[in-house]
Amino acid sequence: ISGAVGIVFAHELMHQKTRIERFLSDLLMGMSLYGHFRTEHVLVHHRHVGTRKDAVTARYGENFYKFFIRVIPECFLSSWNTEKELLQKKNLPFWDFQNPFFIYFGLMLFFLLLAILIGGILGAVCFFIQALVAVLHLEVVNYIEHYGLSRKILKNGKYEFVQPHHSWNSTYKVSNWVLINLQRHSDHHFKPARSFPLLQNLGATKAPQLPHSYPAMGILALFPSAWMSIMNPRVSRWREMFYPEITDWKQQI
Repeated sequence: ISGAVGIVFAHELMHQKTRIERFLSDLLMGMSLYGHFRTEHVLVHHRHVGTRKDAVTARYGENFYKFFIRVIPECFLSSWNTEKELLQKKNLPFWDFQNPFFIYFGLMLFFLLLAILIGGILGAVCFFIQALVAVLHLEVVNYIEHYGLSRKILKNGKYEFVQPHHSWNSTYKVSNWVLINLQRHSDHHFKPARSFPLLQNLGATKAPQLPHSYPAMGILALFPSAWMSIMNPRVSRWREMFYPEITDWKQQI
């Protein structure tokens, strides 16, 4: 529930403008011991999606287990460095209270202590296990959302702007209702400020389509050979459709 429901709503809240909504997002992420995800997602992922600077853009041929082991430390470091750089631009040290990591760590510690008060050491262990399962849910979704997709490097050496075809889309109604339109991910990255009821369901000419819903694709991702056999040909067709001029994909991501 904390992963498949709590983090889904936390994701929506962290994109909102008010402090109270962002704090509600922090509360939900604190329950999963993954508070830094707000910084990583909003300030790193949306800016660098489809490039090497984005840890959670799964590389072509990378299985989920390698992705999971790689992404946990990389996401923490990228979010920490991002907040530190923002403070440096204000001539503030990283230990200044404007650093949201005080909130992230504070809420994580609060929930761990609460678990100990309720259930002792066993309560803390159980709480940690549920957090791990929640993060597993989060990262398997990250894995399937951008697997094998990358942005084109322009002649000036910069990456093109984010377009709908840089995210996998899924049109399945029931799972979109349950996941508050998270599967309309192509439009979310194209218009990050657009709230979930307004996200558009883009067709195959504008965005690559997953063959199944997120829950089904999440299970499939746990079986690398099956995942590759279904998704690698789709990545190849995506390349031919959107970037027929590119022959050396190793230079892209």
